[in-house]
Amino acid sequence: MSGAFLAGLIAGYGVAIPVGAIAILILGLSARTGFRVGAAAAFGVATADGLYAAVAALGGAAVAARLAPFGGPLRWVAAGVLLALAGHGAWRALHATGPARPAVGRSGLDTPVRAFTAILALTLLNPATIVYFAALVLGRSDVGGSSTSAAVLFTLGAFLASASWQLLIAGGGTLIGRALTGARGRRITALLSSAIIAALAVATLLGG
Repeated sequence: MSGAFLAGLIAGYGVAIPVGAIAILILGLSARTGFRVGAAAAFGVATADGLYAAVAALGGAAVAARLAPFGGPLRWVAAGVLLALAGHGAWRALHATGPARPAVGRSGLDTPVRAFTAILALTLLNPATIVYFAALVLGRSDVGGSSTSAAVLFTLGAFLASASWQLLIAGGGTLIGRALTGARGRRITALLSSAIIAALAVATLLGG
């Protein structure tokens, strides 16, 4: 059973560590709003990864095959949402009048609940994650199959790995936010974050 948990940890870090649009979004969000909101967003990612890990461990290739035809449309939706978030963040940064936190207002992801819900939904729009987990599960007899306890341990490992990495990103964003105490610094951070997110969204479409 410890093998299943270790496999989940490795798989979770494998899917979480590569820097993508979600990581940049969490980093910028933490820099502009604080660690509580960034941590909520981090747990949104980890929850989605945990759900996909559980589905892969219990359903494996069958579930991945059923989701495969929806990969293209969901990729377009995810890219559209990312572009909208990037545009919204840039617009608020350029039109802000407050001295402290220009990038996020009450209509943005400025509360833990909003951040968790939005990032969870956005992360779930990436069906490639379940294909990734399913491929790993199929190669390990101690994870796949009929063992529910092994699936639970695999899922727990994946969730903890993803959560720890995303929380590290959120913490880094908070440190950046504390260093950039002025309105100009936060505005530059918001615009840079929005530009990177938009570029990654476009890259997601071109790569698909």
